[in-house]
Parts: sequence; C-alpha cells; structure tokens
Amino acid sequence: MDLQKEKILVTGADGFIGSHLTEALLRQGHDVRAFVYYNSFNSWGWLDSLPPELTAGLDVFAGDIRDPHGVASAMEGCTVVLHLAALIAIPYSYHSPATYVETNVLGTLNVLQAARQRGVKKVVHTSTSEVYGTARHAPIDEDHPLQGQSPYAASKIGADQLALSFHCSFDTPVAVIRPFNTYGPRQSARAIIPTIITQIQTGARTLKLGALHPTRDLSHVSDTVAGFLAAAACDEAVGEVINVGTGHETSIGALAALIAELMGVEIQIETEAQRVRPARSEVMRLLADTTKARTLLRHEPRYAGGDGLRRGLAETIAWFSDTANLSRYKGHLYNL
Repeated sequence: MDLQKEKILVTGADGFIGSHLTEALLRQGHDVRAFVYYNSFNSWGWLDSLPPELTAGLDVFAGDIRDPHGVASAMEGCTVVLHLAALIAIPYSYHSPATYVETNVLGTLNVLQAARQRGVKKVVHTSTSEVYGTARHAPIDEDHPLQGQSPYAASKIGADQLALSFHCSFDTPVAVIRPFNTYGPRQSARAIIPTIITQIQTGARTLKLGALHPTRDLSHVSDTVAGFLAAAACDEAVGEVINVGTGHETSIGALAALIAELMGVEIQIETEAQRVRPARSEVMRLLADTTKARTLLRHEPRYAGGDGLRRGLAETIAWFSDTANLSRYKGHLYNL
C-alpha cells in the first residue's frame, strides 16, 4: 500500500507513541487526521510540543474513543487507521479496571465497527508485550500463550482478539502490531525509564523503585514508529500479529545502573512497596522474537543490542535534561 495516497487517522495521537507516529507521518508529507482526547483546555497533548510549522495544517479531531458516534465521525474520509488510543498504566489498572475495559476493549470495538462500516483499507491495531505475561519460552514469538497477569493485559488481550475476530468474521483488513517496552522522549513518568531519569534529575540519589529482577526488551520510540509505518504499508501484514522489539533484554536493576552511569552519578535503590506489583501479576521476563518483523516488514531496529540501548538512553536523558521538558514532570512523586 502506498500511504502517500491515503488519508490516515491516528487514534491516541496526543500520547507518547502516538505523537511520535503523527510527527513522523507529517514529516513524510502524509495526509493525517489526529484523534486526541477531548478536554476543556483544548490541549492536544504532546502534539502541542511539535513545531508550529509542522502542525499548522494538521487535521485534529477531539473526542473520546469510548464514543462510537465520535469514532465514526473521526473516521469519515479516512482510508487507513492506526489505532493507539488506550489506557496503558498497569498500576492504575489495579485501581480502576472497568475503565480499561471501557477504553481498551469497547474503544477498540468502536474503531473496528466504524472501519467495517466505512470500508477502511487498513487498520493497524496496537497490542503490547504484556499480553504474553512472564515468558514461558524465550525469545517470545507471536505463538506464545497469552496470559492476562494484570487487568491492563487482560483488556489488551480482549482488544487484540476482537481485532483478529473482525478480520476472520468480516474480512476487516486488520494487522496487529505488538510493541515491546517502548521508551524515549515524551514518555509518561509512570514508565520505568522516565521514573529513574526524573528522580536523578531532581536531585535524588536514593531512588525509589519496584522490583529489580524482571527483564524487559526495550525499544526506542523511533524503532516502534518505524514498525507501525512498515505494518501500515505492508499488504501481507493483514491478519497477522507482529512483534516489534530488539531481541535484547535488560533487568530493571541493570537498567537503573546504566542510566546512573550515563548521567554520571552514583545511586542507591530503595524498593518501595507501592511500586511493586502483586507477586502473581509481575511479568518477570520479556524478550522479543523479531523474526516476523524482519522477514515480513523488513523491519530492523536502529537501537538494538547493548550499544543501541546506550545510544537510545543517552538521547532520552538529553531530552529530559532540558528544563522545559523536565518541568512537565513531577519526579518526586509516584505516578500511578
């Protein structure tokens, strides 16, 4: 598919990955409609931080992914949908699981129904590596069992299965992209890398963290975005689930030590109870098998391996070190 000929709707365009994806599409000259979460401040989230010359002609739709009428209206005239709108914070899913079902499951249903009704050419639905739970075998390929170890993961499993069911039942042209742990500029402080960086940047040398032994496959946001673009353009991706990661794992403890080294400080780590997941809910190991992404999408991450992680972290630290960016965060508080 030649995306230059299509009108592309990005849901969740105001968020971390969504804003980077929207920015990449705009820089490539695509026709984009950005679906942002309605609010009375008329905020477009992270899209507000993009250069005005880039967003001057951006088509923005403010709505709520839980509203089927609004989703259908936003999709009018669009031929490709990149669906990223979701609640993603795992700790908050323990607190308010119903909102995860409403947003992630019903919101995805709204997208699929509208896409079916409007004859959309392609829907790229966003999954997450959390649906795998703790690895039963590693690296984790797309046939790995799904394990809902948190309400968030369960809601994403439900959304994924809905997306695939629409492909099977109605021939809706759906591809499922399954990013592993994405990081980079603009990420929420509820994620581990911004949590570490912002605590250090605000002067802390004894960091408050959760479990240190779990491992994660950390993917720079630019690599995740490249995976989205490749999946959107690839006709053979329809009906497929595709991991996007690096094939390299790092423990949380080793990650904190590496960030401290790159920031030139010495740290101690204090485990704080409120940051620790319930024992059976903690995902202990995530490591992507990226074979399908390489063979089907021709996707090769630029920030792979230990060297790639160091480069990606250095760039992320530099972004958070800008006082204008750091001022948006509350490094001294636990972000649920």
